Amino acid sequence: MNPARVPDIFSAVDPGEDFFRSFLKPWRQENWPATPQIRIDVHEDDQGYTVKAEIPGVRKEDIDVRIEGNQVQIGAEVKQNQENREKARVLRTERYYGYVSRAFSLAHDIDRNAASARYQDGVLELNLPKAAQSTTSRKLAVE
Repeated sequence: MNPARVPDIFSAVDPGEDFFRSFLKPWRQENWPATPQIRIDVHEDDQGYTVKAEIPGVRKEDIDVRIEGNQVQIGAEVKQNQENREKARVLRTERYYGYVSRAFSLAHDIDRNAASARYQDGVLELNLPKAAQSTTSRKLAVE
């Protein structure tokens, strides 16, 4: 035998709260393909930084790396291969085609002339040596 449940009107949540909370939930649509992200690992030692970025499915000619000061920007063009099949129709497509990019800042400026990049098996590896910092101080005259 189940006893009858009586709701406690004093412990009820404000009914408007559920309404507004539903707007804060992330939208999820199964038919929309997710935009791929460039995932990175950054390691630092005394000489510089090593960055490994996952960029699968691109050619190394389509990768663009830019360095300015301590700012690093990685971009890549993901291109679609045209497949012509007569009397074939697309049932589902989930692969992304377009431009993806990622930008981030490091704690020290980068020596752009000594920096290097290598792309193999879908992973871009950047070796970014730290720029030589002047350790001497200079006193400015206040006028």
